[in-house]
Amino acid sequence: MSRKYFGTDGIRGHVGQYPITPDFMLKLGWAAGMAFRKQGSCKVMIGKDTRISGYMFESALEAGLSAAGADVMLLGPMPTPAIAYLTRTFHADAGIVISASHNPHSDNGIKFFSGQGTKLPDEVESMIEELLDQPMTVVDSASLGKVSRINDAAGRYIEFCKSSVPTGTEFSGLKLVIDCAHGAAYKVAPSVFRELGAQVEVLSAQPNGLNINDGCGSTYLQPLQAAVVERQADLGIAFDGDADRVLMVDRHGAIVDGDDLLFLIAKDLHQRGKLNGGVVGTLMSNLGLELAFKDLGIPFVRANVGDRYVTGELLARGWQLGGENSGHILCCHFTTTGDAIIAALQVLMALKRAGTDLDLALQAREKCPQVLINVRYKGDVNPAEHPVVVRASEEVTAKMAGRGRVLLRKSGTEPLVRVMVEGDDAAQVQAYAEQLAKVVIDVCG
Repeated sequence: MSRKYFGTDGIRGHVGQYPITPDFMLKLGWAAGMAFRKQGSCKVMIGKDTRISGYMFESALEAGLSAAGADVMLLGPMPTPAIAYLTRTFHADAGIVISASHNPHSDNGIKFFSGQGTKLPDEVESMIEELLDQPMTVVDSASLGKVSRINDAAGRYIEFCKSSVPTGTEFSGLKLVIDCAHGAAYKVAPSVFRELGAQVEVLSAQPNGLNINDGCGSTYLQPLQAAVVERQADLGIAFDGDADRVLMVDRHGAIVDGDDLLFLIAKDLHQRGKLNGGVVGTLMSNLGLELAFKDLGIPFVRANVGDRYVTGELLARGWQLGGENSGHILCCHFTTTGDAIIAALQVLMALKRAGTDLDLALQAREKCPQVLINVRYKGDVNPAEHPVVVRASEEVTAKMAGRGRVLLRKSGTEPLVRVMVEGDDAAQVQAYAEQLAKVVIDVCG
């Protein structure tokens, strides 16, 4: 499908720059409401993260949906996966998330969920895009949508997260440090782990609308690393702004990425005979993860980068577990989308069953040296497809002679080209990554 507005993860951009403007959001709410109402009456849930522009866009979407005759239920600041869950349990026709995930407060975006808590089908996105180019109308005043607020949303989601571990589970004696990125999980995440008996110390849980993801959370782990070591915690857990990504830090302050977390969950399920099929990773998944699964006899396939593609591969194969090294982990035996809190709970349960610590559980797992460099660019042309860049990438691949791989891809959510080089020689991998990044920078001008 050729998309004018929708990227791989909804619509995202800089606040105040089209299409991340109040007038566009008004029209988007109307277009979405009209599309969802094709089947008759319509009920839509709206949640958001903690960035300041969320209030503005929430009001605009609410007005547009109401103008289309759709009823609206407001959830307030809630993790993205919570909105997917609540959309299902309230039997809503769709859910809308106002968030730019791990981006700074100056960005924002819109994600949609179907009534089943999954990504919208392409045909529905196409319908919304077509309606966006049509004149906006307003239903008769007697048919305008009504708006209500769900006051117990946080409590419902907390209980759902807790239900993903066996009844009676106690994490007493476990000392955790949790970094909430001043984002959507700032209330619910600490409650989940405390109610399960863990001793919890919390970082970055004082959102002011401007500090989301600012020097904290899963994109900036230094404060969590320092806190875990200083406070002699068992491990640290870091969420991003909308709590669909999770990374961890072991008791020594070492970073544990999404590949590691996916491995621990998969290994635990496999050993208990509960892994349905295999595991889906992405083109960015470390080669070491693939080799580790091979040693365990667990099938592993790679999808394109983005949880939309991981989900699609899981559905196509009838599998349950997949994820990205960024910390997007899908546990489809519990929920329909990447959920950072549920993924973290599954890791804690795997460690509890094994009777071991995070660092010891990963002691034998080897990773291939991998370097990722993000290069920012301007304009609509994808530098990764420039002939000079393609030729340089092919030359590096040839030099690695089958002992590594190169991946250059444009981000689906930011104006970035991600330059990734992986191989068996750390110094060589670093040098090649820097070399290719310079080529991309030169091409960008």
